[in-house]
Amino acid sequence: MPPSIVQKLEAEILTLEHELNHELPKELKRARAMGDLSENAEYIMAKQRQEIVNARLAQLKKRLGDLAMVNLSNIPKDRIAFGSKVLLYDVDRDVEIEYRLVTSEEADVSKGLISTTSPIGRGLMGKKAGDSVKVATPKGSREFEIRTVQTIYEQV
Repeated sequence: MPPSIVQKLEAEILTLEHELNHELPKELKRARAMGDLSENAEYIMAKQRQEIVNARLAQLKKRLGDLAMVNLSNIPKDRIAFGSKVLLYDVDRDVEIEYRLVTSEEADVSKGLISTTSPIGRGLMGKKAGDSVKVATPKGSREFEIRTVQTIYEQV
């Protein structure tokens, strides 16, 4: 995985851990000092924020673990997979589109970077040049012809 993604996730984890271990305990202590906790908006909000931070931390740590488990040697050399650059012909719009399949953290459609978990990304996975694929997207069904595929191994 690109080191920048791992660094981004690790930085967010550090920020959230700091908030959880340093800032939120101070807020909770301050809110408790105000009295009745059942009607104390500051206390309730701090507790809710604590739950949100805990949930996000768990999500980020799981994602980091998932990324660490990715074995790049298992990526096929002859089919579309993570890292592949593909040139597609959009049958409905009569245009060619180039995409690169990336992680969800890197995805930016305006730059031609689509996630392997996006509808189009999932539809392309495992296909070869010359294949046709029909993909259900939020804006309706789209049909593509795969013109060229450049796998992660062919990119230097």
